[in-house]
Amino acid sequence: MRDTAPARRRTLLVRLAILALFAGALAAFFAFGGDELVHLDTVKRNRDALLAFTEAHFALALLWAFLIYAGAIAFSLPIAIVLSLTIGFLFGRWVGTALVVVAATVGATLVFLAARYLFADAARKRLGALGERINAGFTRNAFSYMLFLRLFPFPFFLVNLAPAFTTIPLSTYVLATAIGIIPGTFVFVNLGHALGRIESLHGLVSADVLGSLALLALLALIPVAVQRIRAKRNAY
Repeated sequence: MRDTAPARRRTLLVRLAILALFAGALAAFFAFGGDELVHLDTVKRNRDALLAFTEAHFALALLWAFLIYAGAIAFSLPIAIVLSLTIGFLFGRWVGTALVVVAATVGATLVFLAARYLFADAARKRLGALGERINAGFTRNAFSYMLFLRLFPFPFFLVNLAPAFTTIPLSTYVLATAIGIIPGTFVFVNLGHALGRIESLHGLVSADVLGSLALLALLALIPVAVQRIRAKRNAY
């Protein structure tokens, strides 16, 4: 029988390296004052300099904004709202929304792939039959469920991680993510036009806006409801 011990050790080392990368990035962010650097007040104090740089080096500014946003999402850094506002101010609502959607989708996909590689198989085995039933139900209507999770104002990093424990196809995850985050992204990017007048992130989005996003999320579940109604009718 072929010795698989070296392969298992390599897999373990790769997994530990990935965990260390994510944990190290999060720790370094706070250790070096990233939460103060990427802060609403800091951005407002430097808004003229940021705008001047963007106007002088538009393509480079786009690249930096993409890399920073994708990295923030990939490492689950708590700065996405501030970055969305800043990008809206610098690039406008349409370019800004497109930039954030692409960058957020890339970052979320990296988290998804890392979590799937690190934990998914072990988690499903530990849950046993219950895990298999949850996985089968979610995967059967994967696009609708993913669209619901993205449209509803759940914590973004949780929605990045949870589907990794299922066997949802990567293409479905990416497509539903890209489509589902558009409304919420547009709200925050559009608010970036008023960056100088925003005093706090608290209460930045009204209850009406959150309610509208929740309603859109519920609409995404209509195909699932229709499918279940038809299945019940056919069972009789």
